[in-house]
This record gives sequence, C-alpha cells and structure tokens, in this order.
Amino acid sequence: MAKETRVLEMDAYEYGVVLNALANYRNDALAKGRTTDLIDEVLLKAIAAPRKGKIRCKAGKERTR
Repeated sequence: MAKETRVLEMDAYEYGVVLNALANYRNDALAKGRTTDLIDEVLLKAIAAPRKGKIRCKAGKERTR
C-alpha cells in the first residue's frame, strides 16, 4: 500500500499558529507524562518544510527560492 502524503499551503501567520499549537500540544503531553515522539516528528517536519514563492528582503526587493 502506498504511503499517503498531504501538502498544506499557508501564509506566515497560519504557519506560526500551527507551530505554536504543536508546541503547546507537546508541552501538555510532557506535563501529563505522555510520550511526545509523534508530536516531535510532526513539529520537526513543519519546521523543516520548504517555502514556496517569493520572499521579501529587508530592502523590500523580491527574490525567488
């Protein structure tokens, strides 16, 4: 059976919300003494996810990745 993958497109704000939610979920699990292996894996994947599109430099110029 093939492994199913999903791709989410989100802006910087939504990305921050996802990271904060995962971090809070991880902290709650740690406080309750639960394992966080799966949460850690998903959090690391979210952090390492590549960017798509144009990025603005400090000078206001656009560049592509």
